[in-house]
Amino acid sequence: MIYAKKDIEYALEKVFFPGDKKNILKNNFVRNIQIFGKDVELDIEISNPTLHYKNKVKDLCVNAIHTLISNDLNIKINLIIKAEDKKPVIKGKSIPGVKNIIAVSSGKGGVGKSTVAANLAVGLSLSGNKVGIIDADIYGPSMHIMFGLEGEKPKAIEINGESKIKPLVSHGIKILSIAFFAQNKQAIVWRGPMASKALNQLIWDAHWGELDYLIVDLPPGTGDIHLSLVQSVPLTGAIVVSTPQNIALADARKGVNMFRMDSIDVPVLGMIENMSYFVADDNPKKRHYIFGKEGAKGLAEQMGIELLSEIPLIQSIREAADAGRPAILQESTIISSYLMKMAINVADVVVKRNENLKPTETVKITHTKGCSS
Repeated sequence: MIYAKKDIEYALEKVFFPGDKKNILKNNFVRNIQIFGKDVELDIEISNPTLHYKNKVKDLCVNAIHTLISNDLNIKINLIIKAEDKKPVIKGKSIPGVKNIIAVSSGKGGVGKSTVAANLAVGLSLSGNKVGIIDADIYGPSMHIMFGLEGEKPKAIEINGESKIKPLVSHGIKILSIAFFAQNKQAIVWRGPMASKALNQLIWDAHWGELDYLIVDLPPGTGDIHLSLVQSVPLTGAIVVSTPQNIALADARKGVNMFRMDSIDVPVLGMIENMSYFVADDNPKKRHYIFGKEGAKGLAEQMGIELLSEIPLIQSIREAADAGRPAILQESTIISSYLMKMAINVADVVVKRNENLKPTETVKITHTKGCSS
């Protein structure tokens, strides 16, 4: 039997991409159809580059053609990633229902920023607040592990006629991460604009509901994701995490200076010193300052910001993160009291910030000059 282009179009009229109300033909996603006997080749444009989405698109098209036309057809699908707009769409407004948005940042990787963000979120929740967390560390997401959500996938929910992502919930925290949309062993290799678009989808394509706090776990350093965040939403403030080590403190200083730039102007709520000291089980009264002593305290004093917590280096914190149950949930332990005190201090400084400073405005620029040290 000879098949024509109209036969393939008939099948594709029954294909709707996730969240779309029009089929892929009416949305002009089908760029080309070629038929060579039993071989069918399609060029289809998509805007979501994740492997999960690509596979979903291919399955939808192949299944429709095989079911409605013929199972004997050999189908090849070429996916074309839609070019990024030269001028990115910047929301520049508050997320409906979200009272405070706090960025957790670090100048340097490996200082425990994500561990701090996870325990801060749970601590604020234990204090009676509604809390969500966005894992904005696009290239190295970890919240899905720390909250025991490996392999889980968010579902879609209809809100006022729009399809939204429903955040997953673990230990009372609403959570979204790019890891939910990528395969476990898949490396995410994206240029800055693509990563920034992914962040905006986690923020704006989700239904967060009513939240007292939305914690945003940023990647290390000062880059595209940081700028995209301050362009997208008005942050209540930022917290910078560091170890006492001089190398980490040098990068932490740059992180503070980035938020303080005139073009960004986000209040720095304070610093958190992680891995402050180590205490051995056989001698709990002796502190070992492995990475230096009171480094973050000194930097906080120099820069005129608060030191919100000094968290010791304790094995159970790492074990709890790997087990998917943040360490603050440990009952009657020294570390849970340290972490709870941190959350209380952050809540207090947010109250002071909101009483004494006007709301932050979103950034209107698309690039910045380097941060001074």
